Formats: sequence, C-alpha cells, structure tokens
Amino acid sequence: MTELSGIRTSGPAHLGNYLGAVRRWAAGQRPDDVFLVADLHGMTTTHSPHRLRQYARQAFALLIASGVDPERAVVFVQSDLVREHAALTWVLECTCTYGEAKRMRQFREKSGGQDSVRLGLLTYPVLQAADILLYGADRVPVGEDQHEHIELARALANRFNGTYGEVFVVPEGVVPAVGAGIKDLAEPTRTMAKSSGETPGVVFVLDSPDLIRRKVERAVIEDLGELRYAPKEQPGVSNLLEILGACTGVSPREIGAGIADLQQLKAAVADTVVDVLRPVRERMTDLLADQAELDRLRAFGAARARDRATPRLEAALKVVGLS
Repeated sequence: MTELSGIRTSGPAHLGNYLGAVRRWAAGQRPDDVFLVADLHGMTTTHSPHRLRQYARQAFALLIASGVDPERAVVFVQSDLVREHAALTWVLECTCTYGEAKRMRQFREKSGGQDSVRLGLLTYPVLQAADILLYGADRVPVGEDQHEHIELARALANRFNGTYGEVFVVPEGVVPAVGAGIKDLAEPTRTMAKSSGETPGVVFVLDSPDLIRRKVERAVIEDLGELRYAPKEQPGVSNLLEILGACTGVSPREIGAGIADLQQLKAAVADTVVDVLRPVRERMTDLLADQAELDRLRAFGAARARDRATPRLEAALKVVGLS
C-alpha cells in the first residue's frame, strides 16, 4: 500500500501546514510512501521565479526537518523530474476531455470566465493526475476541495487502462485524519494561508520566537467575559484554543477549562507554538544554510522517485505507440 501526499509552493510554509498536515505525514509515514513538493503547480498564475525556487527549497527542507525520512519514504521536488511529469501529463491530456477539465470547480472559480486566464489553470488537474499515477499510489489523502481531482485521476486511469492496457493503479481518495483547523490570527474566520503573504495573522515556520510572540499577542480575540471553545460565537478565542490543543494533543474544549483569562491564553499559545516549532525551524535553517547537503538530499530523493516513475512511464509510452 503506497500513499502519496504533496505540498504546494504558493508561499512559505506556516503553522497550519505543519500542524494540519506535515507533522501527521511524518508520524504516519510508511516505507515507500511518496511525498512531493508540487512546485510545477505554482506556475498556474503569475509568479516570481525567485520565490518559486525559494519556496520549493523551503518546502522540501520542511518535510525533512519535520521527520519525513528520505531513506524510508520517497521525498522529492516535482520539478526535479519535470521531464517525467510533463511526458505523462501530455499522454493524460490526450486521454482527458475538455469538458472534464473545464468542469473542475477550482478552474471555474478562479478563471471567472475570463479568456486571459492561463491554460495551466485548466490543465493542472491532469498534471496532478500524472503526479499520482506515475508512482503507483494506491491512496491519496484529499480534502473536500480536492475530491473532484482524485476522481479525475481515477477516471483517466480507468479510461487509459481500458483503451490501451493495464498500466496504472487506480488510486483511492481517502479522507485524512482530522487535522488542526488553524485560522488566521488577524482574521479568525478564514483559514491561515501561505498566499496571505507577510500578514500579522500568519505564523510562518521560519518566524523567530520574538515575531511569533508578537503575532500571537496581536491576535484578534473576543472579550465576552467567558473563555470557551465556541467557533461561531468566539472564533478568535476558539482559534487560539485550537492551536494550543493541536500543539499539545489535548482537545480545545478540555484545554480551555484550565485557562483563567485571555492574557493567560495568549501567553500559553505563544510559549507552546515557540516550543513546538523550535526544533523544526532550527533543522530547516541548518538545511537551508547547507546548500550542498540540501542538494544531496534532493538528488537522492529525485533518483528514488525516478526509479519508481520510469517503468510506469515507459510502459505508458509503449502502449500508446510512442516507443
């Protein structure tokens, strides 16, 4: 059983990424699971080449620093196998229909019906399917917003296999264990997001302890005379309790019972977040400062990924008549 998970490079990694996904991936990794940094997906809208490269390095370093073992799992940056991913994407684009692609909800929402939208926004679900099918993944953890994409990957795998012969494993989308629903500290009704940029409400993994404390201290919270976990009535307070609970493994409701006031809550969250992120930040910083070691790990991961991808890609090319 092989599971594939990916992290996009739309911005620097933040607390929500770590608590909600990456930490869980590291804890649950199995031999031959696949973890990829999906930097090719960062090109569907206008982007900075420098930042795309920087965010890919940071995301890869985060996976390693969080405990994803490159000797055990396959850990790599997508663009390090750009030829393999691009080749299979083309084959799958010739399997996919225009109607299937344009019905993707994210394309409809982000394009707004404008002709100026980049073609990559339409076709990137096919690239995502190639990411999955190249490595023979049986299972892909997906949130509700990505469910239609795994269904497209399944449809393309079944259609290809039925037309040309059995080449691809038909993946199963699985709902991951409930992760921490971390919200923006400044706007606690919206999810903390990488694309928010340098905002006061986003705690980035590489933030210094002092900066983390300042951001938590300035977090928007409700002073209603009662401190309790109630996301609808007290979204700011509930978000801090959610963060504290995710860091400590205690339910937000239970942990809130032991906190006297709002100031104590902010102090507890700041101290706990600093402690939880410290080893990850320090390991990431070391990796990012050691270019040779980071390059070695990337090359090692890319080689392992290529060993997994090449036989399946060659089989696909052969049955469609390209080799």
